[in-house]
Amino acid sequence: MELKTEQLDLLTREELLVVLKALLGEVEMLRQRVTELEAENERLRKQSTNSRNSSQPPSRDQKVNQPEKKGGKQGPPYGHTKYRRELIEKPDRVISAAVTECDQCHAELSGTMPEGIERRQITELPEVKAVVIETQQHRVVCPHCQRVNRGRLPEGLQAERYFGPNLEATVIFYKQTQHLSYERIVETMRDLHGVSLSEGAIAAILERAGERAKPAAEAIKEAVISGDVVRSDETSARVKGRNWWQWVFISDQGIYHTIVPTRSAAEITSVMGQAAVKVWVCDCFGAQLKAPAEVFQLCLAHQLRDLRRVIETTPEDRWAPAAQELFQNAIHLRNRFISGEMTLEGFLRRVAQIENQLDLLLDEEVANLAARRLQARFSNHRDKLLTFLSYPEVPPTNNESERALRPSVIHRKVTNGFRSEWGAKAYAALQSVIATAKLKGQPVFDLLVRLMGTPVLHFVDAPSP
Repeated sequence: MELKTEQLDLLTREELLVVLKALLGEVEMLRQRVTELEAENERLRKQSTNSRNSSQPPSRDQKVNQPEKKGGKQGPPYGHTKYRRELIEKPDRVISAAVTECDQCHAELSGTMPEGIERRQITELPEVKAVVIETQQHRVVCPHCQRVNRGRLPEGLQAERYFGPNLEATVIFYKQTQHLSYERIVETMRDLHGVSLSEGAIAAILERAGERAKPAAEAIKEAVISGDVVRSDETSARVKGRNWWQWVFISDQGIYHTIVPTRSAAEITSVMGQAAVKVWVCDCFGAQLKAPAEVFQLCLAHQLRDLRRVIETTPEDRWAPAAQELFQNAIHLRNRFISGEMTLEGFLRRVAQIENQLDLLLDEEVANLAARRLQARFSNHRDKLLTFLSYPEVPPTNNESERALRPSVIHRKVTNGFRSEWGAKAYAALQSVIATAKLKGQPVFDLLVRLMGTPVLHFVDAPSP
């Protein structure tokens, strides 16, 4: 209702009361609307974190209000079966079903060449059964000098050896990669392999494996710190009921793990020694930013998650979407250049544009508090945000380090940590060896077998002397 001042002067008292009541009703309606909008705004501000807007793992996301999958029956594409796979060119055994006579007229067909052969393959595991190799070491007393002489055992069958490398590698594989507890390893070895092992024997195998893996882990560390680019991250670990920290250091040459009581920069100094690298890729943790490196690259995946959280909690903000788009464009630009899609001249031109856009964003006036905090962080670490555009071989994120620590996080949650310091040290050394083997495409189990010493299975089929 809109009335000019001169019109109000012409209204009677009764007419003014009608206008006043109408205005009061409209004010009350607007007040209710403001209350609703404030409640909605508060709800958005307190929106719970998830894996898309924070470092929270996807397993903690709430599985509610998820859109249903469209379409009909879910499953493999038409023409595929559940177990369909490619045929192996050199199977271990071939069973041929030849045609000898006609099923209808019973004519002799054994000499007729087939028009085609239908190939099918069945994959099976042989009987999983342990073999026991007994050594009988003769002891003879010399009748002349009374010296006690013992027969020399073949290499690999030493008197102090109780388990072969395949068995020991199996125990390590179960513990290290499948995260089985001691009790479950005992059950698995008994039920699947027919071997009775005590938890003490398993501990002895793991301790011996850790000692054997230490030299290899040290060699991996030297290879890692000699690289130009190092990615690093850390996560908590439980050792003897106390909080320790597992660190990972990655280069193109290997992946090195270590578990120590400290999360300070002292561990980086201990690992790196006098070495220094060209680029260090990490998050904003203060200890990581003290690493001996010429330049740093902050993980943009962390920054994009923080920006997404601002976008979701305050949709009206315009600064966070602009920063998010800039970082995404920068990552896409680097990928296009590496793939050969762009020329060097075009790449450098776009890099200069993105650098200028970032400077403008950091100088912009931002009203939103959460966005302003991110802007302050980006301004403080301006020289660490787009390093990957100057060094295309440097990844824009530290996702590889997080993936390298993921098995350790699973191991901690499943086994509840380590009961001894040697267990933590052994796990870190073995994890360094296993992760580096996977990085280089080497079979993990074969590597563990070689790590545990001389093979003994060839003695099974060898004739007795």
